[in-house]
Amino acid sequence: MTEAQSEFIETDQLRPGLFIELELGWMSHPFPKGSFKISSAKQIDVIRGLGLKRVRYYPGKSDLLPVAGIAEDLKSVPGTQVSADDGVQAQELQQRKQRSDFLGAQQRDLAVCERRFGEAIREHKLIVSQVNSKPMQAREQSLGLVNAFVGELSGAGESAIRLLSEGMGDKASMHPVNVTIVSLLLGKSLGLSSSDMVDLGMAAFLHDIGKSQLPDRVRWLEENFSSAEYKLYQDHVGQGVLLGKRMDLSPGALQAIAQHHEMVDGSGFPARLKGDSLSMPAKVLALVNRYENLCNPSRPAAAITPHEALSLIFAQLKARFDSTVLGAFIRMMGVYPPGSVVQLVDERFAIVVSVNSTRPLKPRVIVHEPNVPKHEALILDLERATSIGIRRSLKPANLPRAAMDYLSPRQRICYFFERAVDLPPAEGAA
Repeated sequence: MTEAQSEFIETDQLRPGLFIELELGWMSHPFPKGSFKISSAKQIDVIRGLGLKRVRYYPGKSDLLPVAGIAEDLKSVPGTQVSADDGVQAQELQQRKQRSDFLGAQQRDLAVCERRFGEAIREHKLIVSQVNSKPMQAREQSLGLVNAFVGELSGAGESAIRLLSEGMGDKASMHPVNVTIVSLLLGKSLGLSSSDMVDLGMAAFLHDIGKSQLPDRVRWLEENFSSAEYKLYQDHVGQGVLLGKRMDLSPGALQAIAQHHEMVDGSGFPARLKGDSLSMPAKVLALVNRYENLCNPSRPAAAITPHEALSLIFAQLKARFDSTVLGAFIRMMGVYPPGSVVQLVDERFAIVVSVNSTRPLKPRVIVHEPNVPKHEALILDLERATSIGIRRSLKPANLPRAAMDYLSPRQRICYFFERAVDLPPAEGAA
């Protein structure tokens, strides 16, 4: 059978993944097109609500066969006897195949995000190594990476913030890449222009490049710094601006680098600027930089969870950040940002692994399911699992040992972006 060939199936056999055609006038159904691949159970309910007994189905364009189709395939195998129970068995076979397909896609998507994050880390290390000897080449390499990110985020569709695995690099390179990804996502949610997005991306990627000129002992802020060490640490801002000028960065990018430690209440450094004296890219960068340092401090023992970091910023530090930027950041990250460990209303434990940056109230989680091997755990979309919600956030140390081993809470939080897509209901979603 070719892709263009079709047949009819009963509407009670419809499943996500089937490509169907509704032979109705365009005003007789609510779908944008009359032919499409079914992506959710809600669509099936709507189709059945149209009063149709059967619809046209295209096997060559579908991801899977209807249940009846699997049973027919079994009949065609020489020596196979098809009993009355084969419909149930066929459905179980289909469900296993669907689960395997979803799991494979889930693992591939994560692998792509982690590969690209790793490439960005390697790019940053190379740029730092050549910024003194080849500043213009360093700029072009940075600009190429940032333009690629901005181009993807500016495309059609919503973006999701994806938690990555442990061990994505040392802090010196992981930090600027993390800050770049989250800053650009926040810039998109704020509706920044394309030029401001590029300035923000360049500043975020290069905001700490001045630390390459400092002694190792003062590159990361410590509470026990002497006044002389703190002053030396602050010099990384000025050093970064000087290197940025040698790289011939745009005025907007240079301004954001110069202001990435300034606070709207005047408590920042080096110039103690206030309010409207700060550019919008700088306001975004200052907030994301602080959030990332709370989640990934130089001493891992001092780290707090993403949920705690967001709560701390809102409860104790909000006067330091622009209210519009902070509000957009909270809406984008959700109450439980990726990396948060939570307990669901049904008492199960889970880790938040993805948040749709435009619909953050129901994140996507991996749930501790003792009967499912951890490497086969499917992501559960809480937006679709309407009967399941989050009861509370937890410190990883408060998890039972079995849940701790299964969920593997990250000691270092790494993020990347991916296209937001609807996920199938996972086990336990009812």
